[in-house]
Amino acid sequence: MFKYPPKSRKYFRPTYYTAAKFSFRTEVCAVIKTPYLLFLGDAPDQLAAKVAQGIKDWRPEFALGQLRLKGCGADLGLTEMRLAEGRAAGAQTLVIGVANRGGVISESWKSVLRDALAMGYDIASGLHNLLQDEPDLVAAAALYDRQLHDVRVPSVSYPIASGVKRRGKRCLAVGTDCSVGKMYTALAMDADMRARGLKSTFRATGQTGILITGGGVPLDAVVADFMAGSVEWLTPDNDDDHWDMIEGQGSLFHVSYSGVTMALVHGGQPDALILAHEPTRIHMRGLLGYDLPSLEKLRDTALTLAQVANPGCQVVGISVNTQHLPSEDAAAYLARVEAQMGLPAVDPFRDGAGRLVDALVALG
Repeated sequence: MFKYPPKSRKYFRPTYYTAAKFSFRTEVCAVIKTPYLLFLGDAPDQLAAKVAQGIKDWRPEFALGQLRLKGCGADLGLTEMRLAEGRAAGAQTLVIGVANRGGVISESWKSVLRDALAMGYDIASGLHNLLQDEPDLVAAAALYDRQLHDVRVPSVSYPIASGVKRRGKRCLAVGTDCSVGKMYTALAMDADMRARGLKSTFRATGQTGILITGGGVPLDAVVADFMAGSVEWLTPDNDDDHWDMIEGQGSLFHVSYSGVTMALVHGGQPDALILAHEPTRIHMRGLLGYDLPSLEKLRDTALTLAQVANPGCQVVGISVNTQHLPSEDAAAYLARVEAQMGLPAVDPFRDGAGRLVDALVALG
């Protein structure tokens, strides 16, 4: 259903990109026209808008503004725009920036989405509920000659995992919970490695990473038997000194989403694990009756499972998402965790990923 755009149109090409202290290169050309108006809908909180937040943080030149519905509890701090204002500012695609439980297109959004198509927007979504499965949106897109981009549709016939060891090195962040900063950790580490002239590639495994970098595997949309194989496909043989920074997903301890994590742990065959944690979380995301595991339990469980596929895997550092802590409290917490675990503990987005990269370099 995707048409390659005429050369006269602006669209997402592979490029070197610098945002503040971060830089990275995309590897695959996507056909989603930029810039974006980020649709937050009625997202109940900031975490529910993590797709839009990731684009804003890592592709700010694509993020012209935000469109929120009544009752939206998320705010990216971007210019508030209605559809007409976004088009006047040059927005080409309305990106559904919400990652809600179940990945559904809310009926309350439909009028906005249809109006966007009528005004000349394409629409991009990473939800499980596909745009192409909504007859009214498909009809409107055809009527106005617009494109519907379902980022979460696998485009490759992935193999079943073979378990064969591949050349090159791989790093994976595993979390005490979902949405604790695993993607940001991989992006920040990749940026630091590139800044040092080291060989590194960020490997996107979810809709946000794909929208940021232009390519990857929508892992949680792959048929279960092929998930680990898709990760093998995504992280092929490479130079011995090249690192794949694999975007983490889910959590081994989250009963809803542990399957994708296991596929990454075994299919990725990581040489290094980073433990990711959000210290203010009082229960698992969306699971009121489940407490978060300790960092020690995460370390022991994840390493045991990772060493099934790669006996040489090591836990090398801890990434802590301290966004909800004042700077002094964050520094004190990081110091306590580092002393407790005997590993470098940093907030890579707040303070940089240098010490985590140092730990990779020390592996040789």
